Amino acid sequence: MEMALLSPPKFIKDRMEKYSQDVFQTSLLGERTAVFCGAKGNKFLFTNEYKLVTSWWPKSLKKVFIFPEFVDTNLKQVSALKRSFHDDILKPEALKQYLPMMDALSREHLEHEWTPNAVVKVFPLSKKYTFELACRIFLGTGYNRAIKGGKMVRQELMRIINDRRNELMEKNETEHTDLLSKMLLVTNENGQFYSEMEISNNIIGLLVASFDTTSSAVTSVLNYIAEYPDIYKEVLKEQMEIAKSKGPDELLTWEDIEKMKYSWNVARESLRLMPPAQGAFRETITEFTYAGFTIPRGWKTFWTVHSSHKNPKYFPNPEKFDPSRFEGSGPPPYTFVPFGGGPRMCPGKEYARLEVLVFMHNVVRKFKLEKVIPNEKLVFHASATPVHGLPVRLHPHEK
Repeated sequence: MEMALLSPPKFIKDRMEKYSQDVFQTSLLGERTAVFCGAKGNKFLFTNEYKLVTSWWPKSLKKVFIFPEFVDTNLKQVSALKRSFHDDILKPEALKQYLPMMDALSREHLEHEWTPNAVVKVFPLSKKYTFELACRIFLGTGYNRAIKGGKMVRQELMRIINDRRNELMEKNETEHTDLLSKMLLVTNENGQFYSEMEISNNIIGLLVASFDTTSSAVTSVLNYIAEYPDIYKEVLKEQMEIAKSKGPDELLTWEDIEKMKYSWNVARESLRLMPPAQGAFRETITEFTYAGFTIPRGWKTFWTVHSSHKNPKYFPNPEKFDPSRFEGSGPPPYTFVPFGGGPRMCPGKEYARLEVLVFMHNVVRKFKLEKVIPNEKLVFHASATPVHGLPVRLHPHEK
């Protein structure tokens, strides 16, 4: 894969300068690919989903998944459950009920995994936290066993699904809060319940997205909070105002989340500079012309955050960390795309926002962070990852 030889931002920037600011041809993962660039390219692909292009997953991506065996199944089964159902269970109204659980688990995680230590590695701990939270929300149960491979996860999931289905049938329940139970109760277009394999594929899809993307987002945000003391100070000020309006053991509410405006601007600027995903592939379903180039049917297309997130055309002085970019109406449409866009925009966008803000709230209230390795390098896999896991020194606040 050519992109693996260079950092993806440099790969994209160099080819945009050499070939075209709109679209260029390259070979990615052994596939002839048209890489669409900038806000116009993003908008074109996002708005032509199902018309000119359709979702496509490279098989070799299984190497970066926590569940490699998952990719050996038909990935399109993940769409077997109506996409609107995924949207429904991950929209703000539905997620409100999980906010107390997010807050409580965040506090519990910090107490057990962070407080006893002088130095912690943010990336592996954020993966542990986000996976445990995903299991609590999606499965309605904790999942603490070591993961030794996809088959073990599949077997365990099938057992949990079968047990839950039997439990629902015995109790004749039609209302449940965890997402697994909701999936077991939904029917397809023919009025039939989904099979355990279809449901396990959907659950694994949600777990993969949460484990990989959300943990990267949490790491990105804490990276910049640790790097810039002035940013940390403003985030702490906002979060302490919220904390002071509550009792010591009172959990966060939706109204509290809505007050975290500066913190969310910090989070978005973090995701601009260190996005949790690099972009996504599509496959062309008909030949079309874009910016003077003809893209044949069957070719792959790729949109990428790196053609817009650090583009000075959209973000002046793009390497500078500046949360004020997101004040008011924010960046122009289709320039800030950490969650994609169009019909296939990440349905977990709001879930990620809640998880990041809740974790920020609890971390800054307990600690000031200091980076152990000031200029730690990033390695690019499915997402940008600090090569040493982002070790930070914890400075607890005096009580």
